[in-house]
Amino acid sequence: MIILKIGGSILTNKDSKTSEVDDISLKRIASEIKASLDCSPKQLIIVHGAGSFGHPPAKKHKIGEKFDESQYGEKRLGFCEIQNEVKKLNMFICEAFISEGIPAIAVPASGFITATDKRITSGNLDLFKKYLNKGFVPVIYGDVVLDDDLEFCVISGDQLIQYLAKNLNPKKVILGTDVDGVYNKNPKTHDDAIFYDKFTSLKDLDTLEGTTNVDVTGGMVGKIKELLYLADLGIESKIINAEVEDNIFKVLENEEVKGTIISRGN
Repeated sequence: MIILKIGGSILTNKDSKTSEVDDISLKRIASEIKASLDCSPKQLIIVHGAGSFGHPPAKKHKIGEKFDESQYGEKRLGFCEIQNEVKKLNMFICEAFISEGIPAIAVPASGFITATDKRITSGNLDLFKKYLNKGFVPVIYGDVVLDDDLEFCVISGDQLIQYLAKNLNPKKVILGTDVDGVYNKNPKTHDDAIFYDKFTSLKDLDTLEGTTNVDVTGGMVGKIKELLYLADLGIESKIINAEVEDNIFKVLENEEVKGTIISRGN
């Protein structure tokens, strides 16, 4: 089994004030995934970010922050707005996958996951296993869920990866981002940024930058924290640049791709 995360910055224009899908990038990624599925049999779970669909309304409604009881109705409506927006993005993605012949099936986190203080605490994955065993490709995404402490919160695609990997024990965990992997600082704004083939600790970061966008789910640092937790469980992962043509196909097929392996080992 392989878990592949595709960042929202690859699939959408996160700097846009409106919800915009990057159709060219989405079609390319879908074709690379289909080519890999045709090349060799594999169980695959796709996780995608919320991009320009989910982040603006999440910031607007401040979901995940404590609020007064008088604001409950407003927050509840905001929760629904966010859930609807990320569902729209998922629909576009699944449509592109299905058009390429990928048996993609949407599995919204808001439909079966709950959290406590912004961390996933329950979620039955039996349905994932059934879909995988029948040859489907489950597609899950960054979403809003009910929270026992805060009423509502945002669950990132990166936290979903951790939860899925911890419970399903995949052979591979891959993150497709907008950079080649982990640098000590943002390589798009610092010419002297140092690239890491392997990354084992957050202490090596000079800044909290790492990708072009720093968003409500924590940016690159948030990704690394989730992956280091998996590394503690003995599950290695790799961060690659999904904007580079054929990178996704190659990494799914065990071919050499520039990227950063996240591991606690030497």
